[in-house]
Amino acid sequence: MSAVPTAVPTVALAGVHGFGRTYVERLTARHRAGRLRWTAAADPRLAAGEVPPGMPGDVAAHRDLADLLAHHRPDVVALATPLHTHADLAAAALRAGSDVLLEKPATTGLEEFTTLQRIAEECGRQVQVGFQSLGSDAPAHVRARIAAGRIGSVTGYAAGGCWQRPRSYFTRADWAGRRRLGDRVVADGVLTNPLAHAVATALAVADRRGADDVVSVLVDPHRVNDIETDDTTAVRVGLRDSPGLVLAGTLAASEAGEPFVVARGTGGRITLYYTLDVVVEEVPGRPPLVSRHDRTDLLDDLLEHRASGRPLLSPLAGSGAFTRVLDAIVGGPAPRPVDPVRVRAVDLPGGDRRLELPGVEEAVAAVLETHRTFTELGVDWTR
Repeated sequence: MSAVPTAVPTVALAGVHGFGRTYVERLTARHRAGRLRWTAAADPRLAAGEVPPGMPGDVAAHRDLADLLAHHRPDVVALATPLHTHADLAAAALRAGSDVLLEKPATTGLEEFTTLQRIAEECGRQVQVGFQSLGSDAPAHVRARIAAGRIGSVTGYAAGGCWQRPRSYFTRADWAGRRRLGDRVVADGVLTNPLAHAVATALAVADRRGADDVVSVLVDPHRVNDIETDDTTAVRVGLRDSPGLVLAGTLAASEAGEPFVVARGTGGRITLYYTLDVVVEEVPGRPPLVSRHDRTDLLDDLLEHRASGRPLLSPLAGSGAFTRVLDAIVGGPAPRPVDPVRVRAVDLPGGDRRLELPGVEEAVAAVLETHRTFTELGVDWTR
């Protein structure tokens, strides 16, 4: 079962459906180009013959990662599995001698995170966390512009977004919309899963990515949908030796828009639209400066690290601050249910339905502008 040394790294994938399909596409393209050798995949649905389109026929199929690792020793294991499985599966892959590309969030709690760090160090292996926005050159560009004094002294950081999710999103799996599933933390909330990139990217822009960089977290969670977790939340984060960060997001917007991170200063502001890799720098009296930035695929970055030792763009340690925020959200107050009379239901094709909270976009904007939570602003959707 020992891996045969080769110049072309072997890669295995756990989770080929759902978001895992993006990994299928990426691995297939690199496999065909000879940049890696995709040797095996694990997914319960593979055992039932549900093979995703495009998956090469010579990829060995297994029912789960344990079975895969009993037959293969891949150089890299990519994990695109449910959130609450990340810590255990990553630990198993590390102990088998593989480096890991782990979808975000790396873990669903700070204790798991610390344990996984220790295991990676003991095994001498690397974990790259799948915050794709951290593969962009844009956060470093923003930090450089701030350091050059382009917006004066930074007074605060903010990040958020207004998205929409239909009922089917919250019923897509038994863990969807859950804080916990049995004795496992799931953390499928608005800022810990769909808009997690806003949080991680804001912490990267502030250059505060370590677990010890977060000194306080105040959470103000709400839920529009009939779920266990939060879908509309504001969070204020105190950062070590840095201006503070405020976060606000919703999955119940009437009109979805681009999520963003903004650094405000005494002489202007810089906004990063992280899904677009676009930065807009605004200084009073000058026209806005717009720049577009390249992005490195985090799989390619991990392979390059293995070849040259170049530091990872999204290493496990760099998710420490994010995980501390996640931990505070999950361990904080239960989401407050929004009064149904304030909610508008929109019927969608195929019998699906989406709930909207009129005025939530303005409330999110107010949080990001004032650094005050919904409750502190007097916004009360419960009556």
